Amino acid sequence: MTHSDMIAKVCNAAPVIPVLTIDRVEDAQPLARALVAGGLPALEITLRTAAAMEAIAAVAEVEGAMAGVGTLLTAAHIRDAKSAGATFGVSPGATETLVQAAQDYDLPLMPGAATATEAIRLLEQGFVFQKFFPAEAAGGAPALGSIAGPLPQITFCPTGGVTPENAKTYLALPNTRCVGGSWIAPKALIDAGDWDQITQIARRAADLLA
Repeated sequence: MTHSDMIAKVCNAAPVIPVLTIDRVEDAQPLARALVAGGLPALEITLRTAAAMEAIAAVAEVEGAMAGVGTLLTAAHIRDAKSAGATFGVSPGATETLVQAAQDYDLPLMPGAATATEAIRLLEQGFVFQKFFPAEAAGGAPALGSIAGPLPQITFCPTGGVTPENAKTYLALPNTRCVGGSWIAPKALIDAGDWDQITQIARRAADLLA
């Protein structure tokens, strides 16, 4: 499977990719199982906590879960995430170093773009799936929709300010396959171990295109 095919699989898995911040490794597997049960198998674990890499390794062992890594900023991040078991990566932007590291360590990457120029530069490097970030701050659905005309080759996953209220607006765009959402697993529910409630939120998100 090519890198592009893997990212396509991730984006086609469900209308929402949960963006997860995991503080405790012991929460990783029950959280992943709850989200998979709710119909959201592609999971982006952000590198914002000390437990992130161990959490990726734990999620990689959960049946049905696609363990992804977010907030990739350096080649070392990509190397360590791949070693931990990540099957795909997401970055808020892209540099030559980051793109080269993704190739070197064989980690399918969905790089971020906020402008048409950034999107074109990534397209020149073969990235037909890109993250639109920060979505709301960069103009929201109207801005992303306006890119669809001149750049129909690119499919986006908008992230940053996406909510249950505006997710459908993004998903209705011709160049949007899925959205990234941090609302799926609120910190309070993770801390409380309320996996049933998280599954219910996931189910509602999985039905956004119904």
